[in-house]
Amino acid sequence: MGPVRALKRSSPLTVVVGVVLCIVILVFILSPGTDTAATEIRKASAASNPLSPPTSPFRKGNERSNGKRVPPPVVHYKMNNVTSSANPLENRETILILTPLARFYQEYWDNLLQLTYPHELITLAFIIPKNKEGNAATAELQERITKTQKSGPESKRFASIIIERQDFEPPLSSQSETERHKMENQKARRAAMSRARNSLLFTTLGPSTSWVLWLDSDIIETPPTLIEDLASHDKSIIVPNCFQKFIDPKTKKEKERPYDFNSWQDSETAKQLASKMGPDDILLEGYRDMATYRTLMVYMHEEGGDPGQEVNLDGVGGTALMVKAEVHRDGAMFPPFAFYNLIETEGFAKMAKRLGWSSWGLPNYKVYHYNE
Repeated sequence: MGPVRALKRSSPLTVVVGVVLCIVILVFILSPGTDTAATEIRKASAASNPLSPPTSPFRKGNERSNGKRVPPPVVHYKMNNVTSSANPLENRETILILTPLARFYQEYWDNLLQLTYPHELITLAFIIPKNKEGNAATAELQERITKTQKSGPESKRFASIIIERQDFEPPLSSQSETERHKMENQKARRAAMSRARNSLLFTTLGPSTSWVLWLDSDIIETPPTLIEDLASHDKSIIVPNCFQKFIDPKTKKEKERPYDFNSWQDSETAKQLASKMGPDDILLEGYRDMATYRTLMVYMHEEGGDPGQEVNLDGVGGTALMVKAEVHRDGAMFPPFAFYNLIETEGFAKMAKRLGWSSWGLPNYKVYHYNE
């Protein structure tokens, strides 16, 4: 039998050091302020601090036992890795749907819920007037949000939802369709709309947002594949054709009529009118007293035409408007003032063009506006 090797006894100091090291390692791993905990928070796509990106859902409760809030992490964003492509689903691109909301329509919410793009990649954000109508709209919206986000099917829940209230008074006392479309109300109304759009955009556009879909609260019907369809054209700015369904009083049958006249190709007549205007005057579309003879996209529609047909535009409407997030990050916003005699969404198209971005329209791809 070979020789037996005696085991060397460990010194007490070695044992103590080993125990201390084990305790330190366990404390480091289990501490709520470690990288492991932060990684878990990021994996859950939840913001750990109110200062985090607005499009990340913020969850309270990240306080230590002593009541002090965990300091916000320093997060690095590689903006060159944010894509806005023709295949947003394949690239898991995030969508920010922005809606200025003065009235709540159930059909609008139902239409949102039936969108086929994964809802976990969609953030919704609303800006609502601070008046009586706005209070009612807020209450109804919050009721639907609670139902969807807390008790609805997981597949219907959105990544996060943001509600903002305007910090200025609306220029019109009534939001009726007749009052909204009076020619004399247009400059003040659309200037206020621009301010609301810009406030909503600047406070919600996150560093990971790929696309921004502007969707008016009275757009009640779109194809379920709206996001995928618009993104598939890979255009910086693209707008579908907005129509309105109504019951013909003579035939009692449902018909359609053009609604959004703000998507157009410019004309020499409009350019000449603008050349004679003052710097604070604006051109308006769809009014008999201001005939511009522009080529309007609503009249380019062909029954049975190719829904994928594209046309270049000089002005765009905002009822449904898809924009690559980089266009907004580049500085294109909605001027609440006369910008080359244009305002709001039409001014946005002009500003984007000055920045090197082009606008496109789909004359045979339709969305539908609520009929009052």
